[in-house]
Amino acid sequence: MAIQSAERRRCLSCNRWGGERRPGADPDTVEYDEDNDRGLCQEGPWHGTSRRGPRNACGQWLKWIALESAPAAPAPAHPDKTAP
Repeated sequence: MAIQSAERRRCLSCNRWGGERRPGADPDTVEYDEDNDRGLCQEGPWHGTSRRGPRNACGQWLKWIALESAPAAPAPAHPDKTAP
């Protein structure tokens, strides 16, 4: 698997790109198969055309929703340990 940062603003990390990918282990990274790096542009400027995810970019890039960080979970509550 190859990895690319969303900072590059390529199709691979765009919400409009329909290729196979998954969020990377590090924040704002995308993992993808270099041998299968094409996907259709969906509702973007190249709508319906096949785009190479790691190489193509456009001015209508939208960060892939799967990369949005989930809200931090609250810290577990600790019981009050006061002496009886």
